[in-house]
Amino acid sequence: MRFLLKLIFIKLVFIFNVLYSSISNADNHNIYETLEIIKNDLKTLERAVYSGSIEIQNKTTNNSNSDIDLNSEDVLTRHLLKLSEVEDQFRELTNKFEEINFKLDKLSNRLTKIQADTQVRFQEIDTELVNINSNNKSNNENSQLSLKPKVEENKILPGSSEPQLLGTITYKDTETSDTTQKIQSVDTTASVVTEKFETEEKILPQDITIKKQYEFATSFLKVGDYSMAERAFKEFVTTHSDHELAGSAQYWYAETFRIRQLYTDAATAYLEGYQKYPKGKKAPINLLKLGVSMVQIGEKDQGCKMINGVSLQYPDANQSVLQKAKYESKKFECIKQDS
Repeated sequence: MRFLLKLIFIKLVFIFNVLYSSISNADNHNIYETLEIIKNDLKTLERAVYSGSIEIQNKTTNNSNSDIDLNSEDVLTRHLLKLSEVEDQFRELTNKFEEINFKLDKLSNRLTKIQADTQVRFQEIDTELVNINSNNKSNNENSQLSLKPKVEENKILPGSSEPQLLGTITYKDTETSDTTQKIQSVDTTASVVTEKFETEEKILPQDITIKKQYEFATSFLKVGDYSMAERAFKEFVTTHSDHELAGSAQYWYAETFRIRQLYTDAATAYLEGYQKYPKGKKAPINLLKLGVSMVQIGEKDQGCKMINGVSLQYPDANQSVLQKAKYESKKFECIKQDS
C-alpha cells in the first residue's frame, strides 16, 4: 500500500507539472493532448489501485489488517476524487481561455476597422482643406491683381523733342494768329452731350422670387466663388433691404471678406449688419464675428467687448454660438482683460 500511495503522489506531482506547463504555453493542441494523457493515466491508476485492494483483501485474514485496507481504500478514493476535481477545474480554465481568445480576436478586428475608417476620414478632411486653401489663395491673387493700378503710358508733351508719328496733330497745329477770343453763342451749347453713369451689371435673376434670388447668391459660396458671392449678396441687400432675409444676406456678404482674410472690409460689413439688423437670425453670430474681426485688425479692447457682449445681448441664442463666444473670449484672453 505504501508503494501505491507513493505512486499516487508521484502521479499528482506529474499532473500538476503538466497542467502548469500547458497553461503557460497557451497552445490549444498541446492542451488537448495533455488531457488525453491525464485521462489514460487516471484509468491506469484506478485499475492498479482496485486490483491491489482485491489482492490485499484475499491475502489478509486478521481484522486489524482489514481495517487498514479499508482506510487505505478510503484514502485512495479521496485522492481519485481530488484528481477528478483538478481535471474539471482544468477543463473550465481551458474553456475560459478559449473564450478570452475569441473576444480578443473580435476586439482586434473592430480596432482594425475603426483605424481604417479613421484614416479614410482624415484623408478626406486633408483633401478638403487643401482645396479650400488653394481656392482662397487663387481668390486673393485675383483680388490683388484687380487692385493694382494700371500703369499709364508716358505721354509725349508738346514741345518735347521726341519723334512723332506721321499724320498726327502737334501743338504747332493748334496755334492761331487771332488776337481776340471767339465766343460761342448760347445755341451751340445744346450740342453738348452729357454722359450717363451706368451702374454695375446686375447678376441676380429678375424673373424669380426673392427667396430664389437668395439661394442663387448662396450657390456662389458653395462653389467657392467668393467674389461673385460678394456682388450677389450686396445686390440682394441693396434691392431688398427690408426683407426678412436681408440680415442673413448682409452676414454672408461680410463672410465673403473674412474667408479671403480681408478683415477690415469684413469688420465694416459686420458692423453694418449689426447696426441695421440687430434682431435678425444671424445677429448673434454677426456680433461674434464682428468682435473677432476687430481683434484681428488690432482693436482688441473693442473686439473683446463685442465677444463678451454676445451672451449679454443674446442670452437665448443658439448654444453653439454661445460656446463659440466663450472659446474666442478665452482664446484672445478677453476674460483676463475684463477682470
